[in-house]
Amino acid sequence: MNALLLLLLDSRAPAGAHHHSGGMEAAVGTGLVTGLAGLEDFCRAKLRTSAKVSAAFAAASARLQSQWTERSVVLDQAQRQWATLNAEFGARTPSEAMRTASRQLGGGLLRLVRSVQPEADVDAAFRRCAGPAPHQPLVLGAAVSLAGGTPALAARAAALAACTGPASAAVRLLGLDPFAVQGLLARLAPEIDSCAAACAVAAPPSALPADAAPALDLLADFHLTAEVRLFAS
Repeated sequence: MNALLLLLLDSRAPAGAHHHSGGMEAAVGTGLVTGLAGLEDFCRAKLRTSAKVSAAFAAASARLQSQWTERSVVLDQAQRQWATLNAEFGARTPSEAMRTASRQLGGGLLRLVRSVQPEADVDAAFRRCAGPAPHQPLVLGAAVSLAGGTPALAARAAALAACTGPASAAVRLLGLDPFAVQGLLARLAPEIDSCAAACAVAAPPSALPADAAPALDLLADFHLTAEVRLFAS
């Protein structure tokens, strides 16, 4: 993995991910997660559901970016396909709060890509995507491809982020031992890899995973009603 990819995927990068808990703050607030065991169950639930969607769409976006870079598709065709991917991902995200968070994260990552790869006209790729910013998995996939990564790596990055975001938030919210949390993530590594591998297969947008997690959707909307919040989502 080259240094540019490491910069893009570094959790310390200023893409805004540290402002979001991936549903963890609401899960803690409702008592669904109270400790390390609950965090592990939460991450495993995401890997079976929403992480599969994010991984598949990140891989699809990376594949499309690669095709455009190689000029096997023209920009106009690529833009239409990105707009379709963006709409399909939005359709798989029924919670308005989660759609908003995804676009916020997508916008932050887009700014990061502009700063580290100013020569890449990444905005052109998403010009037809409705809304203030494209969804985060699409930007992630395109960014990984621009930095020399594969669709499989984009899927793995998305699946990993689905766990590391909530895990990092849990350390802050519950005062968990960060070393114990890293050990938990290491135990989940084979499942993260398995999730990514299953979702990196090429398929039409309509055939990409649509695994739902209604509880996560409800938690996201509930989170907006909290009087005091440390995280945006």
